[in-house]
Amino acid sequence: MFMKRYLKLCFCVAYLLAGFCQNVFGQQPLDAAYMSGSEVTCVPETQMQMDTVDQFSDFHCAELDLYAKSAVLTDADTGRILYGKEANSPMANASTTKIMTCLLAIESGKTGDSVTFSEYACSMPKVRLGCSVGTQFLLEDLLYSLMLESHNDTAVAIAEYVAGSVQHFAVQMNERAAELGCLDTHFVTPNGLDKSDEGGAHQTTAYDLSRIMAACIQNDKFLKITQTVSKTISSIDGTFRATLNNHNALLSMMEGVISGKTGFTAKAGYCYVGAYRKEDRTYTFALLACGWPNNKGYKWEDARKLIAYGNEHYVRQLYSADGEKRQIPIRNGVKIEEEDTGRKKYKYTYPEHFVVETETVRQELLLSDTDVITETWNLPKTVEAPVKAGNVIGEHRILLNGCQIVIQPVYVVETMEKFTYRWCLKHIFFLLFLGKI
Repeated sequence: MFMKRYLKLCFCVAYLLAGFCQNVFGQQPLDAAYMSGSEVTCVPETQMQMDTVDQFSDFHCAELDLYAKSAVLTDADTGRILYGKEANSPMANASTTKIMTCLLAIESGKTGDSVTFSEYACSMPKVRLGCSVGTQFLLEDLLYSLMLESHNDTAVAIAEYVAGSVQHFAVQMNERAAELGCLDTHFVTPNGLDKSDEGGAHQTTAYDLSRIMAACIQNDKFLKITQTVSKTISSIDGTFRATLNNHNALLSMMEGVISGKTGFTAKAGYCYVGAYRKEDRTYTFALLACGWPNNKGYKWEDARKLIAYGNEHYVRQLYSADGEKRQIPIRNGVKIEEEDTGRKKYKYTYPEHFVVETETVRQELLLSDTDVITETWNLPKTVEAPVKAGNVIGEHRILLNGCQIVIQPVYVVETMEKFTYRWCLKHIFFLLFLGKI
């Protein structure tokens, strides 16, 4: 009797094993199935990398007649260039540098501290606050001197206090610029005076400068300072007083302008960086080498042209893409499902594909009539089991005019185990001896 049961069990094992093997190894080869009609869109990694190259190159919908040698208008929310003219060409940028000096001083958390003017700070050329060595001010008051009147001695006093020296402060400036993605910027001085060090000349690009401004306008204290029309400050001991007037004339010339900083050196020419916000949009813009004396007003004309261009050509729209499912071929996969029969029972299937999906995308974008949105998928051509639900299997990218604006993971939807002889024997044992049949 025992021998008969043993033989019957062996027969069942052999029969089930043969059935499992036939299901798996009798399939059409997965590569052939994939090549003959899969829904998977595969993008080689090298191509995916190329999609993001020159992401912020100059972009023109129409030529603007600008005085500036370098100019840019960007969407402050995304960093996208809406208009560019030599936007990535490094140039001297004069006192527009001071927006970074102001930002670092605010971020230091020391605005309530007292700052002492050193001999080196007092030696700076005009324009300067003009106090004597040893005079002390609250750092916050000095930020008005820095941004309203563009005092060069004040910039050095701030740098020395925040970082210990001008050189150390320049390191902080460059580190912060790198954090913001400003790849073509090198700062040497806190006031923008032309100077070089071992890293090169003090310079930036119109695009980098606009990105720094985008970070600045996220700071309420920065906005308060740069929107102030006039302010009187005093030294801590009351022996020195100065009335400061804002030289950013665009604040009163054009509704919607929320911040800005002028600049000039003989090398840089007239420069300007500003920000504009109205209703559904925020722009940052920068102008470099925008005329030399006696053409001080060129920068205001160019700034108004850039803003008008953005308002005329771009409309904010909601881009919406529902989560999408795709299939990837799988080798040696087995899917286990519990059947709802009132008694635990399992169903085994051997799919040729498994499902992946992305999340829903909702993003507001400034778009023009000529903008084109495309998608690319970076997925494996085929996968060897096992795969686990929730794991990341690839990338889905959304491109605007070939420039990446969204990158999101692609997730595995369903778990599949790997079919092997060991797996087969394990589950036969499970079915026969634990009664899950």
